[in-house]
Amino acid sequence: MAGWGKYAMKVFCILSDERAGQLKSPEVFSRILKRSGIRGAYVPFRVRVADLGRAIQSLNVLNIAGANVTVPFKEAAVPHMDVLSEGANIIGAINTIVINEGRLKGYNTNAIGFMDALADLRFEVDGCRAVVLGTGGAARAAVFILSWLRSAELTVAGRSREKAARLTRDFRGRAVSLAELAAEPVAADLIVNATSVSSTKESPELARFAQRLKADRCRLVFDLNYGRRENIWEGAAARIGAEFTDGLRTLAFQARRTFALWTGIQVPSEEFVKALEPFDAVRTTTEALIPGQCV
Repeated sequence: MAGWGKYAMKVFCILSDERAGQLKSPEVFSRILKRSGIRGAYVPFRVRVADLGRAIQSLNVLNIAGANVTVPFKEAAVPHMDVLSEGANIIGAINTIVINEGRLKGYNTNAIGFMDALADLRFEVDGCRAVVLGTGGAARAAVFILSWLRSAELTVAGRSREKAARLTRDFRGRAVSLAELAAEPVAADLIVNATSVSSTKESPELARFAQRLKADRCRLVFDLNYGRRENIWEGAAARIGAEFTDGLRTLAFQARRTFALWTGIQVPSEEFVKALEPFDAVRTTTEALIPGQCV
């Protein structure tokens, strides 16, 4: 980041809707900035849907050093970029903005973070049968990685079969509605929740779906969200005898990639995992983490 003065404050941010104040990314990046010796801050900005374009363009005006984009803007932010990374262009969604001499470049570290998390869990995607729930930006990143890692079968399920079909046309796989998926035994080794819902309070409909889910051969249920004390997907995993993981570890891996893009500094992934440990510990107590999804 040429042009940063020795004593200049570097300001990073994340753009979201009313959920901006609920995310854990600001606390995680603030810890890493301090550990890296960078005098900086990471700020959540609540943005109205109609104001997204102006908010993105203001990043230059405000001299923002780097930005994240999260739900519900991962796809909507794409047209406002000057250029996209190869991966972001293929996926059609971004979560990271690098600002260089006034030009905005969009990246998708969701995908690579998801891949790193699967590797950390030692889950072999090659040849597996996978189901992705959801049709938004997080789902696009997950489907891209599962396709690239050569899953044998891939099913995408959404509330709308038509939206699921658009996603499978861009990549590959079978498109179904959630209602159709609930009516049949799911032949899958891996189930990925890429919706923004992980609790009954957020969606009683999806909670009922999780309770009815039949996937006796599933080995791993992977929820891209984090922070739910009572997680409907964790409950489903326990019922069908599968391993469960939420999105905290994915957040650590993708945040590491994002930080390197912004600063050029390679921080070991263990440092990001360590920065998330307090939040993971809270999840096991009587208090609930504030819900979020991987940025």
